[in-house]
Parts: sequence; structure tokens; C-alpha cells
Amino acid sequence: MIILWILVFGMLAGAAAHYLTGGRGRPDFAQALVVGLAGSLVGGLLMSLLSGDGLRLRPSGIIGSIVGAAILLTGIRAIRRVT
Repeated sequence: MIILWILVFGMLAGAAAHYLTGGRGRPDFAQALVVGLAGSLVGGLLMSLLSGDGLRLRPSGIIGSIVGAAILLTGIRAIRRVT
């Protein structure tokens, strides 16, 4: 059950990052899942540990997850524009 929640949270973080970075229309759900999971791993973990919340689900981790996903999504879009 926890894996299902991780996937759902990753998808939501990726979709939020899509809209925060100026995406129009529906997000590509496969890309949102990958970017959301990677952003959650990097941004959420880093933000949670820096704020002293540990590894619990707190607002700092949620914000860090969305910010991490937005940074990764911006990088992916920049690479696609260059190639």
C-alpha cells in the first residue's frame, strides 16, 4: 500500500511542477511520475533534513518535493529545446 501512496504523491508533485513551470494543458503523466518521484527523492529529502524534520511527511518535504520536481522539469525542457 505504501508503494501506491508513493506513486500517487510522485504523480501529484510532478503535475504541480508542470503547472508551476508554465505548462499548458494536461501534463504527460509518465513524465510527471518520473519527475515527481525524482524531485521527491532529491528535493523532499534534502529539504526535510535541512529543516530538521527528519524523514517524516511534513510541509517542508512536500514543498521540497515540488520544487525539486520543478527544477528537474525545467532542466528536461531546456535540454529538449537545445536538441
